[in-house]
Amino acid sequence: MSEKTYQVKGMHCASCASIITKKLSALEGVEKVEVNLATDEARVSFTGRNLSDSELNAIVGKLGYELSSENSGPGDAAAAGGSEKTAGGKKRMFSEKQEELARQRFLVSVSLPVAILVFVLMMWGIAAETFGNVPRMPLSMEILNGITMILAALFIFRIGKPFLNGIGIFLQHGAANMDTLIGIGTLSAFIYSSAITIFPSLGKSLNLPEHTYFDVTIVVIGFVHLGKYLEARSRLKTGEAIGRLAGLQAKSALLVRKGEEIEIPVEEVKKGNLLRVKPGAVIPVDGIIAKGSSSIDESMVTGEPLPVDRNEGDPVIGGTINRQGSFTITALRVGSETLLARIIAMVEDAQGSKAPIQNIADRIAAIFVPSVLFIALLTLVLWLSVGSALLGFQAALSFAIMGFVGILVIACPCALGLATPTAIIVGIGKGAENGMLIRNAESLERLASVDTVVFDKTGTITRGRPEVTDTGLLGSGTAPASVLELAAGVERYSEHPLAEAIVEAAGKQRLAPPELTAFEAMEGFGVRAMNGGQSVAVRKPSPAETSLPEVQALLQEGKTVVIVESGSTPVGFIALSDTIREGAIEAVRELEKKGIRIIMLTGDNPAAAGYIAGQVGIEEVIAGVLPGEKAEKIAALQKEGRTVAMAGDGINDAPALARADVGIAMATGTDIAMESSGITLLKGDIRKVSQAVTLSRATTRVIRQNLFWAFIYNIIGIPLAAGALYPLFGIFLNPVFSGIAMAGSSVSVVSNSLRLKAKKLR
Repeated sequence: MSEKTYQVKGMHCASCASIITKKLSALEGVEKVEVNLATDEARVSFTGRNLSDSELNAIVGKLGYELSSENSGPGDAAAAGGSEKTAGGKKRMFSEKQEELARQRFLVSVSLPVAILVFVLMMWGIAAETFGNVPRMPLSMEILNGITMILAALFIFRIGKPFLNGIGIFLQHGAANMDTLIGIGTLSAFIYSSAITIFPSLGKSLNLPEHTYFDVTIVVIGFVHLGKYLEARSRLKTGEAIGRLAGLQAKSALLVRKGEEIEIPVEEVKKGNLLRVKPGAVIPVDGIIAKGSSSIDESMVTGEPLPVDRNEGDPVIGGTINRQGSFTITALRVGSETLLARIIAMVEDAQGSKAPIQNIADRIAAIFVPSVLFIALLTLVLWLSVGSALLGFQAALSFAIMGFVGILVIACPCALGLATPTAIIVGIGKGAENGMLIRNAESLERLASVDTVVFDKTGTITRGRPEVTDTGLLGSGTAPASVLELAAGVERYSEHPLAEAIVEAAGKQRLAPPELTAFEAMEGFGVRAMNGGQSVAVRKPSPAETSLPEVQALLQEGKTVVIVESGSTPVGFIALSDTIREGAIEAVRELEKKGIRIIMLTGDNPAAAGYIAGQVGIEEVIAGVLPGEKAEKIAALQKEGRTVAMAGDGINDAPALARADVGIAMATGTDIAMESSGITLLKGDIRKVSQAVTLSRATTRVIRQNLFWAFIYNIIGIPLAAGALYPLFGIFLNPVFSGIAMAGSSVSVVSNSLRLKAKKLR
């Protein structure tokens, strides 16, 4: 099965998404279709060959929609069979959205002033009829009707042309959307009003009410376009995170060819190219330094504010900034293979995915428009039949028209379609800005219900590399610093991880290790070198030495102890251990405040695991677990009814990350761990586990609020528009206010989602 993503043009509401889904799903060879209103994208999964764009557009094109796909260009990973969009394609799509926004802005600038003027005149007329002290308008009804009829004709046949197209598509293909509802309502009001204005004798002979609805047509179309503009602007705003990430990419690169530097677009860089990076420049692609050195700002990836030194042979990441020095790199990963491109793709995929709660809205949207048309027609029939018997035909007809138009206008399903995806887009964008890459909407929603977090130890709770924690003396005549100094003199020639830790510790203390000779590695035992005529060794402790109280206490804490020997005399010991990550204690404390159960799951020995757990405040520890058994432990917790998140960083954590309800990987870990997880903590900051839970709960809460408001507008608005309260309370919602309420529903849902941008993550 293959998958392809398309940009969708002409989509306005949840019903549009439902129509496209239904039509494409019916095609032979199409396995699954997901249409996202907020991102204007459709994901189509094919069982056999991929249907061409023209074949798909032959189906949806006649309904007023257009699908377009952007394949990656030369040099991209997608050239080998992927389907990611190029940077140029993304810019083009963004540009098209800006053009659509500009078009909506123009329509609003033309229609809204007229609609507001007509609205004021309409309110004036209503007030003059209701209150005796309000003066009547200076224009006669005949002149006012003539002016508003001309304006209404311009509005409905020019500005409101998309709504008329919606009626045509409905009559031809039976596909109804928001445009269909607005079109039928406003056209009905216009035709009736035109008939009694042009043929007044017809109205009198049929005893029709003299009131016209030209003002309703003008104001509804004006306010609907205002709602569309505000909605388009808000939807463009929800995708700012992608824009900011894309803005980190270099636009061009300096290609070194035959000693000359040639500036080329970054899209044309190929693997193996030699590129020059000047001071202050953004590194164009992932690569390795071929010549030179520099200090590089890698805060985009690591979150560390201080630049790091990079020398010949060191890797560099595209999108990071060269602070000083000039160097050349060999391009290793280009296009969609770079780390930044993968991050952008992950965020895009997540923003385009659907949360399980979205299925509720999708099922309702599929039957919503036909149901509204039925309710509108039923209202028309009831007012003309029952209403005529009670109020007389003239009054009943007026209410019938207002009810019919009002229902069609207020029942716009935009808010319903935007309720979930706008919150997901803002939530995932907020996560990306704060170093939390969320793979899909499902992971974001599931995290909100997590009641158990399982942490791997090494590389997650701890830094994943040994550090010197203790030094001590054996015998007399020396000092702890001298012990470390001697050991560093030997270990500087070793490549063992413990050796690196000892040398690093000596460097931090500004010690001066002696220059030794005749280095020798004693396999399985230690290392040795000559200090003048005397041997210096760093080795494992003997059984007698492990029984020494000071050594035994360190071993019980799970630390590794080495003995430093000068000549044949042990002079001291050094203890090393994997130390806890910065923020680990705070992370555990914050999760506990949220009522979450915390467990450490590790393959390390119980002593080492218990010591680390005690340091960070974790009470439950499962130690000595093999990689395959980690997933079994997660499954056992799930059988207890727990919703489990697993946080890890290594290859051995991948099965457990995949098995958990939500997998959380540290970006400082392995690619396999990240691919197996639903969430990646980009900066390796364990505190972000708690922040991700906060974000997830806040996003889910906003989705539920959005769905509530989307439903409540229609639950309250449709009966009001139908006149259900008129017999008891004399309340009847004018179609003009229906249009305002319809626009308000979409704007309120999007605005509520945008509140997530200001959410403080703790």
